[in-house]
Amino acid sequence: MLPDTDEVPVLSRVPVTQPVAFITIDDGYLKHPEAPKLFAAAGVPVTLFLTTDAVRDDLAYFGRLRAHGAVIEAHTISHPQLRGRSAGFQRRQICASADLLGEWYGRRPVLFRPPFGAQDRTTLRMAKSCGIKAAFLWKETVHKGKVRYQEGRTVRAGDIILMHFRPAFVEDFLAALRAIHRAGLTPALLEDYVPG
Repeated sequence: MLPDTDEVPVLSRVPVTQPVAFITIDDGYLKHPEAPKLFAAAGVPVTLFLTTDAVRDDLAYFGRLRAHGAVIEAHTISHPQLRGRSAGFQRRQICASADLLGEWYGRRPVLFRPPFGAQDRTTLRMAKSCGIKAAFLWKETVHKGKVRYQEGRTVRAGDIILMHFRPAFVEDFLAALRAIHRAGLTPALLEDYVPG
């Protein structure tokens, strides 16, 4: 159970009792043509933290990803640095992005990732006021087919893995899956494990 405060919690590892880890993919500027086929073949759940300015030119692309099990969550309108900005600015970036994504995809996001992982107490309060349940950072990043760890040399149960829609998307996705498998874990859907 999440604490009842005026701020959302920030998690980079989810408290779990099962051997699971979470693949999350940010932004949406690049629409890699292999991603829908890859998602269909892999059959694993992923969470997409989408920037509305990045996806609005091809909404159907992310609809196809949803058809293969991806869940869409919020990542602001224009991917600004939020920390230190006014409450009004932050609220608009968070709430309006969630509203648009809900309008476009039929489900309003309840999870949020602050751009660059940068947030302050205003961010967390504004996220809560926008109906967000939690904000997410990460424990591992994947770039150019290589997994980078913040702690140790293996994915741990409950870890959140960060990827982006980039040219090496296929290599990154496969590297994330291999790292999870090597750790004896299973990819799971973040939304299913967020404390309520």
